[in-house]
Amino acid sequence: MRLLIVEDEEGLVSALSIGLRREGYAVDISLTCADAYAKLAVHAYDLVLLDVNLPDGDGFTLAQRVREGLVPSESGPDVRVLMLTARGGLPDRVRGLDVGADDYVVKPFALAELSARIRALLRREVVRSSTVAKVGDITLDPARQLVHRGGREVGLTLKEFAVLRYLMSKPDHLISAEELLRHVWDENADPFTQTVRVTVGTLRRKLSVGSETPAIETMIGRGYRLRKTA
Repeated sequence: MRLLIVEDEEGLVSALSIGLRREGYAVDISLTCADAYAKLAVHAYDLVLLDVNLPDGDGFTLAQRVREGLVPSESGPDVRVLMLTARGGLPDRVRGLDVGADDYVVKPFALAELSARIRALLRREVVRSSTVAKVGDITLDPARQLVHRGGREVGLTLKEFAVLRYLMSKPDHLISAEELLRHVWDENADPFTQTVRVTVGTLRRKLSVGSETPAIETMIGRGYRLRKTA
């Protein structure tokens, strides 16, 4: 999953990006509204963490313009928005939710709580009834960072975990390498590298050992598909 942090406090941005990357998210950063608009126009994000007080504008206006489709957004007007701000008064919280935020977190906050709120927002389309994603005999627990196939625990790197989580959000769908690159890697990824192919190849081998049915199908030149029957 790919997140955009729109926040001008560089110390907070650094801590947040480190913490969220450790949980397997691809994280892009904007320190201004102008840069956020530019990134939203060219990258598809699964969630935006949005501060209110920014040097060239405010998060309320940015969220409202995205919701109303007034700015180009690869994610569309329904991208999930979590406001993260020191403005914790009732009028601000109400305004934030009214202009389109899906959640509103007041600083200071605990990273563990913020992570839980991010997972809750992402579950709204990924898994509606459980915190643990399940496709066939593969289960993925994002809170505990655990993956099992049947009774076997599968040890994955953060990036492999993130790729699997994205594939599990769309089981039996053909996912192109470009789509994976957009949602699982951040803006620093080189689109001409073989990193997607290599990561998916390693993930496939870890998910299917011995006589286990291959879980990930490769459609040469088209992409990858996680089988529900795995």
